[in-house]
Amino acid sequence: MSGPCPFGEVQLQPSTSSLPALNRTFVWDVKAPKSVGLELQFSVPHLRQIGPGESCPDGVTYSVNGRIDTTSVRIGTFCSNGTVSRIKMQEGVKMTLQLPWFDRRNVSGFSIANRTSIKRLCVIESVFEGEGSATLMSANYPEGFPEDELMTWQFVIPAHLRASVSFLTVNVSNCVKKEERVEYYIPGSTSNPEVFKLKDQQPGNMAGNFNLSLQGCDQDVQNPGILRLQFRVLVQHPQKESNKTYLVDLSNERAMSLTIEARSDTLSHRFVPTCFVCLESWTCSTNLTLTSGSKYKVSFLCDSLTRLRMKGEKTISCTDHRYCHRKSFPLQVPENIFQLPVQLHHFSWKLLVPKEKLSLALVPTQKLQQSTNERGCNTSFSYFVAGTVPGQDLYFGSFCPGGSIEQIRVKQSISVTFRTFKPNFRQEASRQGLTVSFIPYFKEDGIFTVTPDIKSKVYLRTPTLDWGLPPLTSVSWNISVPRNQVACLTFLKERTGVVCQTGRAFMIIQEQRSHAEEIFNLEDQVLPKPRFHHHSFWVNISNCSPVSGKHLDLLFLVTLTPRKTDLTVIIIAAVGGGALLLFALGLIICCVKRKKKEINKGPVVGIYNGNINTQMPKQQKKFQRGRKDNDSHVYAVIDDTMVYGQLLQDFNGSFLQAEVDTYRPFQGPTGDCPPSPPPICSRALTAKLTAEEHPPCFSPESENEPYTFSHPNNGNVGSGKTDIPLLDTQEPVKPADPGE
Repeated sequence: MSGPCPFGEVQLQPSTSSLPALNRTFVWDVKAPKSVGLELQFSVPHLRQIGPGESCPDGVTYSVNGRIDTTSVRIGTFCSNGTVSRIKMQEGVKMTLQLPWFDRRNVSGFSIANRTSIKRLCVIESVFEGEGSATLMSANYPEGFPEDELMTWQFVIPAHLRASVSFLTVNVSNCVKKEERVEYYIPGSTSNPEVFKLKDQQPGNMAGNFNLSLQGCDQDVQNPGILRLQFRVLVQHPQKESNKTYLVDLSNERAMSLTIEARSDTLSHRFVPTCFVCLESWTCSTNLTLTSGSKYKVSFLCDSLTRLRMKGEKTISCTDHRYCHRKSFPLQVPENIFQLPVQLHHFSWKLLVPKEKLSLALVPTQKLQQSTNERGCNTSFSYFVAGTVPGQDLYFGSFCPGGSIEQIRVKQSISVTFRTFKPNFRQEASRQGLTVSFIPYFKEDGIFTVTPDIKSKVYLRTPTLDWGLPPLTSVSWNISVPRNQVACLTFLKERTGVVCQTGRAFMIIQEQRSHAEEIFNLEDQVLPKPRFHHHSFWVNISNCSPVSGKHLDLLFLVTLTPRKTDLTVIIIAAVGGGALLLFALGLIICCVKRKKKEINKGPVVGIYNGNINTQMPKQQKKFQRGRKDNDSHVYAVIDDTMVYGQLLQDFNGSFLQAEVDTYRPFQGPTGDCPPSPPPICSRALTAKLTAEEHPPCFSPESENEPYTFSHPNNGNVGSGKTDIPLLDTQEPVKPADPGE
């Protein structure tokens, strides 16, 4: 149809009552001169713009296209029940209405009027009658916005409400002239229009009506790029935190950032007020990132601050290992972050070290507990430790205060994340405290130092949790056992279930005092039964390259019980003590009798009793006097240097001293280095040694043997026996008298 403008209410021709029950499409193509503006006005309820791939619930869809010379421009696709009340365009409009077969309406729902030139592509008016939100898009979305064009949105906001803008999707093109930007006309602003870049934080907490315009640029012909914008306008009541300002001082921090954002809420059809974070006055957005080196004034536009959260990140790196060696840094959340009225979700430290130059040691203020299914953390926060080496997913696990882990040493760069779980974590924040030190490089992927608590069980699990230990990874636990305690090591399953594609998976259990070790093939062998350890010990687990789905995952338990004294040991000690007492008494008697028989003429070699009856005695009486009354069995102490002088002299004529070994209990450290993975000579348990080989290891003397051993020199020294020896036959036999 054609005719003078305005057309007024547009009717459906022909009427839907005269058409069959089929899906119907009505198209109005209105042409006008370039200087003439056309206005499409939509009846209540207004329209809601939808994006590509979306559909209208009732099946009624409006499509609006404009025109630039001979080029058609898609303004947008709309459904019912929204905020879009009017659309103004120049050079004509093409309007399309799609109705489903069951819709019997006879009105189009819009009118066309003649207006003055708008001197831009289009103007979209959005009217809010109360709280709510609207999502709007640039022309041709998701394709590119027309080159060097201007598009405007007008928002009508009730005076008692506040509006905030947030950009959802932003893409910029390659400009050769001008600059792509957005401009705001904000009520009360003294510098209208307020110009913002597309990447800037957008205004919030605005009172009254305002306009938002998108300005394109002259694009590069060879590589134009795409300018597109999808944004959201939120209208809600002023919030209780709007007038409070918080100072966040990050001027003394380095390589740190802090982000305040909204929690992810489940989708809901009803309106939910959104929280905004604002800098200074009304520069607000749904999320805000603060960086180190500056001070910030932060305020909130939010009805409930529980719907906001914070997350922070800080990098501690070492580029020169000579400078960083042995340096320590505290891992603590800055105090001025805790003063914000928003819950801290997590704070991460990236700890970077030069490859194969330095390693890291984490020492907590309070000993840590590893979180497992059998014993989880019940604190309001925990530490999550993970490797950051590309291609190696090594997660050491979650740890919280109140356990037995004194230190965690890792070979390469890691991240430590402080996570909170309960609102009352502020009361427990004083318990958080972790120190990282740069230490000399070692080849083990991880080493845990564990000192079990007497009153609790200690559950320890291989890193990477349910995903299994990464291939070719080795981890050790240095488990200390107190002097008066016994540690019970228990594995909570019989087999690991790992199937190796290449290599072998081993577990080594090594006593640190005796260095005795046991090796278990984790692919074939059954895990050891519960066993007791009286001294500190190592547990080392080294993985192979497993078959997919057959990973290595081990959980073991360490418990302490008081050491009980064995009754057999007591009896042996008592018998040994009695024998030692008898020996001392005999030695005293010998010394006393020696003084009685001592002669002052030169060195005494021996005393022989000449009164002994040399005749063959009768069977019943071997001696005329009782044994306790005669001295027939008594010899003075023989001076070895006089009797065996020729045997105890070396070539120079000096006397040789006996070699004496004295056992002393081990007083040094119990070992800082974990057992190395195979192969090592001590690991070849089934190999036989040749005549030229030496045994790989030896058993040290037991700690229960506090004796002094005498090893005589090699020589053919004769030995004999007396009929009635003074000492037990288990003692070394005294050489016979050469005169006999």
